[in-house]
Amino acid sequence: MMNTPTILSIGISNVSFGERVKLIQPVNLYGCILGDDVFVGPFVEIQKEVRVGDGTKIQSHTFICELVTIGRSCTIAHGVMFINDPYRIGKPAQGDRSHWLHTIIGDHVTIGSNATILPVTICDHVVIGAGSVVTRDITSPGIYVGNPARFLRDI
Repeated sequence: MMNTPTILSIGISNVSFGERVKLIQPVNLYGCILGDDVFVGPFVEIQKEVRVGDGTKIQSHTFICELVTIGRSCTIAHGVMFINDPYRIGKPAQGDRSHWLHTIIGDHVTIGSNATILPVTICDHVVIGAGSVVTRDITSPGIYVGNPARFLRDI
C-alpha cells in the first residue's frame, strides 16, 4: 500500500514589507510585518502577527512564533527559538491560543545563537548570550547569560 503525503509549500504569504527588506530564500513568512531595512536569513520562519522593527537582522535557522514583537535595530543570531506556549495547562495547548503568551523585545537587543526566548518582555539595550534560555522579564539593560539567563554585567 502506497500512501501519499500532504505536501505544504514553504513561502511568503500575506506579509507587509517595509522599504529595502532583504530575504535570503528559503524562508517561511506569513501574516507578519517587517519594517524598513530588515534582513532575514535563510531557513527562517516568521509566523502571523509577528512585528519586526526597522533595521533588525534575523540570521538563519531562527523560528519566530506568533505573538512576538521585536524592536528596532536588533540582531537575532542563528538558531534562535521563540516560544509562545509555556505549557500552562501541563501539556501543549495544541493551537488553543488562549493559553499562549506574548513576547516583547525592545530596541537595540542582541540575542546570541541558539538562545531560547520564552514569553517574556526584554527592555532596550540588552545582550542575551549564545545558548541562553530567557525565562523571566529583563527590565534593566546589560548582558544576560545562562540557563536560566541571569545578569552578567553592564554593557
